[in-house]
Amino acid sequence: MSTAIISDIHGNIDALEVVLADIDQRGVDRIVCLGDIIGYGPNPLECLDAVMDRCEFAMMGNHDFAVLYEPTSFNTTAEAAAFWTRRQFEDEPDADKRRQRYEYLGNLLVRKWEEGTLFVHASPRRPINEYIFPDDVVSAPNKMTSIFDRFTERCFVGHTHVTGVFTDEPDFYPPGDLGGVYKWGTDDKVIVNPGSVGQPRDRDPRASYALMDDEKVEFVRLEYNVQAVVDKVKAVPDLSDFLGQRLIEGR
Repeated sequence: MSTAIISDIHGNIDALEVVLADIDQRGVDRIVCLGDIIGYGPNPLECLDAVMDRCEFAMMGNHDFAVLYEPTSFNTTAEAAAFWTRRQFEDEPDADKRRQRYEYLGNLLVRKWEEGTLFVHASPRRPINEYIFPDDVVSAPNKMTSIFDRFTERCFVGHTHVTGVFTDEPDFYPPGDLGGVYKWGTDDKVIVNPGSVGQPRDRDPRASYALMDDEKVEFVRLEYNVQAVVDKVKAVPDLSDFLGQRLIEGR
């Protein structure tokens, strides 16, 4: 079975539609989402509706949690975006749609196990809000050891918006070092980040997602109309212009 793994859409429907079209063209069996469907971006309702319709399951991200509950420990830009996003949900005139969206948010998964593979938004230790950065393999080896102790074979995470593979040496390999593909080894223990659909932070503005099957994981990057999203963000007074400008540079 082939699985498309998407993450960190952040209300960017322009990027999500391009990713979904590519997934459809490839004839992928199913789609799973690692969370942060909403937050930051200008089209939260459209993104949530698409995930509800297309994904087999989705994880609870910290921005999904913030809109549903409270944006704790957010900077002022992220907090303002969370409150604006919540208003979009609350201002939906169709009571059934409003209820369905809130119920879906409330039922997002925190951890999902499948035959030795763990899916979370952030990390196996703190699945909603712990960051696993590439630099951690050098600066925080004890943290990495503790994280790797929490699963058996593979773990898929999002949250940092940085694409790549962590191995238990520990080490980190960006897709460029792997030729865009990582083949599963018999005794592998790895953490895979598919990158961000809607807000990449690896200096590559293209939308990012991953394709997994029994043999490998492949990283996919796709061009989309970034400027259209920048313009949408500028048109919303409660969203900082920075949230659009950062998309141009992938940061």
